Amino acid sequence: MNAVGIFGGTFDPVHIGHLRSCVELREYLGLEQVHLLPNARPPHRQAPEVTAEHRLAMLNLAIAEEPGLVADDRELRRDGLSYTLDTLQALRQELGSDTSLSLCIGMDSLVNLASWHRWQELADFAHLVVVARPGWQTPESGPVAEWLSNKLLGDAACLKAEPSGRVLVREMTLLPISSTQVRSDLAAGRSVRYLVPDPVLDYIHQHHLYLGK
Repeated sequence: MNAVGIFGGTFDPVHIGHLRSCVELREYLGLEQVHLLPNARPPHRQAPEVTAEHRLAMLNLAIAEEPGLVADDRELRRDGLSYTLDTLQALRQELGSDTSLSLCIGMDSLVNLASWHRWQELADFAHLVVVARPGWQTPESGPVAEWLSNKLLGDAACLKAEPSGRVLVREMTLLPISSTQVRSDLAAGRSVRYLVPDPVLDYIHQHHLYLGK
């Protein structure tokens, strides 16, 4: 069974923490591709600081030499809020029923999953792969814990046996980098070299993004 992953975010801007996580997940899960999906209007956070066009351009520059990573602009082309369920439904329709589809999220997102739009339906279209820091713990009570009770897997290889419906927690030592800190450093005139890919940094300076007024 073919296997595809999804990794969403505002990518405002994309940084090496995003990219390293995607590369590791692709290798660990045996994915043909990981689709990186910039959000247009994320429901749970403030609107991105720069335009969709700039964020997509930086993402394309960042992954230009990594063929397993794909910039997917479908949420930028869609009107309204960027609901994950709509994205999963569209991808499932394109990929068909014989492809294993994995939505990669953080443990913080899993803990707050009940606040997502039609969250109980996510597993109808994809697996959930939860990236967790060492010492992680899934919810022990409440609606998300009940939802997880018959979905958790212990082996990544099992994801390829079914197209959707399972949840796997993957412990990773995540790089301590955030887009918020990158933006703050740029606005203060501090260097962010080696926190974002060089082509992205060149683009930021060329277009005067995030820089102090």
